[in-house]
Amino acid sequence: MAVKTYRIQANEQGQVLLPEDLILKLGITPGSLIRVDEGENEIIVQRSSNSLAEVYIELTNRCNLDCRTCMRNVWHEPMGDMQKETFTALFESVKAIQPAPKIFFGGFGEPLAHKGAVEMIARAKASGSTVEMITNGILLTKDVAHRLVEIGIDRVWVSIDGATRESYEDVRLGDNLPVVIENIYHLMELRMEAGKYHPNLGIAFVAMKRNQADLAKVIQIGRRLGADRFSVSNVLPHTEELRDQTLYSRSMNDGNLHPSAWAPVISLPRLDPSEYLVTQLQEEFKMPVHLEIGGRCLDAGSNTCPFIKKGSLSVRWDGEVSPCLNLLHTHESYLDDHIRQSQAYSVGNINQSSLLEIWNDPEYVALRERLMKFDFSPCTFCNSCYMADDNLEDCFGNVQPACGGCLWGQGFIQCP
Repeated sequence: MAVKTYRIQANEQGQVLLPEDLILKLGITPGSLIRVDEGENEIIVQRSSNSLAEVYIELTNRCNLDCRTCMRNVWHEPMGDMQKETFTALFESVKAIQPAPKIFFGGFGEPLAHKGAVEMIARAKASGSTVEMITNGILLTKDVAHRLVEIGIDRVWVSIDGATRESYEDVRLGDNLPVVIENIYHLMELRMEAGKYHPNLGIAFVAMKRNQADLAKVIQIGRRLGADRFSVSNVLPHTEELRDQTLYSRSMNDGNLHPSAWAPVISLPRLDPSEYLVTQLQEEFKMPVHLEIGGRCLDAGSNTCPFIKKGSLSVRWDGEVSPCLNLLHTHESYLDDHIRQSQAYSVGNINQSSLLEIWNDPEYVALRERLMKFDFSPCTFCNSCYMADDNLEDCFGNVQPACGGCLWGQGFIQCP
């Protein structure tokens, strides 16, 4: 993704005045707080917690698949679809936000399983927002693909967790990989025939021990189909079986260490990856280290909420609004060898209040400031008392949501 560079000159008093478009993007208003991270060679200015820049919309929590990695295997939530009245209330709220936030159709269901999904996507795109969606690709039929190209949706993400029929079926519990690939091919072919630049294609991959050998092959498949973005996440271990499939056990234990004699910094230049280099450094990577490449720290994703960082919130199918996808539904997962219960947390309902009313509620503003500081107990590192068993409170005195055990907040799990 291209980086936009601003050259800003201080005035005679030494004050730095930001360009108007940058002020809007950062969400800076009188009295707002912004997060500034100081690295050894750079200073990074984060978006203000006042900025609502992205809205995740869960049209349904139903799905046409039964994947072994899905949290539906361990929850007891009712199934439902977003009603037209709820979406209309949400849509009117989005239109009132300036600049227009990005809209992402995704959650813990298959968006295209909602019979009104395409019409809702069309309405969102007509509002002037950037619009993306994620799908397992099976319901991305030629008719649906044609409509999405007509609508001009900006990006379609497709989840592919295996590069062969066997490996795909092992995770997705259905021999549908040829169907998915054919549907993606038709989508990109229709885009070319229409002479359009959108939708762009992204591929999402959930990595674990049983399929990690397929990652390179999935990237190759995606490149052949025209994908320009790939999002790789660890698996969220909802079951004991998945706990044994995780790829981050050592990282969980040393993720909160700071550079020191016990966790030194290894700074590498930009270079071509090679098997020889990996072999040489393999022993070092078995110990706690902080790795830099080109002056950028590669473990910068820990102790920070990615959803707050990009100014997002999530709307459940019934209109409940949560700060992030992880808090949309009550579910459980393993934190090392302990089960942690994540209780759903709502900051309002779109059927009773507008998005801006919910966003600007003083309690929600205070919560976002708490999440920006991320001053929670280190449950992913410690995980030794009963308080780590849920997200209701922690030993630092935080109450729900207590996010010290959130795997998104430590950079292990990520969403497109």
